[in-house]
Amino acid sequence: MTSAGYVTIRLSRQVWRFSLLHSFILAMLCAVILMGCSTDNDDNSAVRPEYTGVPLIILDTDIGSSTDDLFTLQMLHYYQRQGRCKLLGVIVDREGEECAACADVMNTFFGSSDRMGAITPISDVPVGLVRDGVKTPTVWINYKALPTYTKADGTPMFARSIGDYSALPDGWQLYRRLLAAQPDHSVSICSIGFTVCLAQLLESDGDAYSPLSGVELVRRKVKCLYIQGASFGYSPEPDYNFLQSMSFAKTFFRLWPSDVDIIFDPMETGNSIEYLPEQVISDVSWTDYHPIKQVYMTCSCDTGQKMWDPLTVINAVEGDDLFTLTERGTMVLNDDGKVIFTPSPTGNSRFQMPGDDAWNSAMLEKIRDVNKIR
Repeated sequence: MTSAGYVTIRLSRQVWRFSLLHSFILAMLCAVILMGCSTDNDDNSAVRPEYTGVPLIILDTDIGSSTDDLFTLQMLHYYQRQGRCKLLGVIVDREGEECAACADVMNTFFGSSDRMGAITPISDVPVGLVRDGVKTPTVWINYKALPTYTKADGTPMFARSIGDYSALPDGWQLYRRLLAAQPDHSVSICSIGFTVCLAQLLESDGDAYSPLSGVELVRRKVKCLYIQGASFGYSPEPDYNFLQSMSFAKTFFRLWPSDVDIIFDPMETGNSIEYLPEQVISDVSWTDYHPIKQVYMTCSCDTGQKMWDPLTVINAVEGDDLFTLTERGTMVLNDDGKVIFTPSPTGNSRFQMPGDDAWNSAMLEKIRDVNKIR
């Protein structure tokens, strides 16, 4: 072979090797790009990674009316002190700074390691407040004056951590801030009030916290929504939470991502779990300076209180094994406030079934035991 022929073959091999390397690099780049696109869009068919840490919980509450909201927030602090969850924040879904102040009192009191002491640590649980929500909703037990209660000497009965409630972020804005900072598919939302802030979150656009829309932010960050609401035919009454915020509820049902799980805590499940006023006062025998006890000593609570709301938190923290859940399905909200459940193996929704007397008693004891802790 001539030297010229040898050079030609050698150059051909080099060109072939370069071409092969170039093709390999292009293929790898395309794969990376495709993976990135799949992650950014969070394709519904993709496998959602499992978050295995302690439950990260956002509470969405219409505090200021029914007392089961108070017990729910108290239980979250109890679980957090045990290291069984992390309370990321509280969304107040009932308009009025006095409602935010009630949440502040609860966070400061139950977040303290020495609730009987004169010095109470400042709560670090952020609070958001709805400002364009349900106008003049029904108030069952009006305890909004709780933050203003005083002792015999005129000093405040309960410490607070927030100085200016007018400076609180809107609820949907706090949702975006909290969700954006968490690992993917890690956040459990416990919604025990109206769906206003959830609807506003889903309708939101990208911002300084995240470029994702509200729907995509929920799809990316939320593991499960535990929501107190719906009536599936066992109760003669339509659902209160959805009816009070009907336009927002329709938006929520329309926009909630179909690949993010929802567990409904319907009215029927908590109807037979009643915490009587005399039981509440007796269980907190260790002090009179307790926010829930003061509500029961000051307000008209003689009708008792069904423990609907705490079941969302118990489910979120302690897991599904304590409950009888339906098969998977899809949910549709009717104009009369009723939710229609259609079984489907690919559906994202389940709901808690009512328990027997023994189960109801066990759930009530969980709530009562927390009240007895000093």
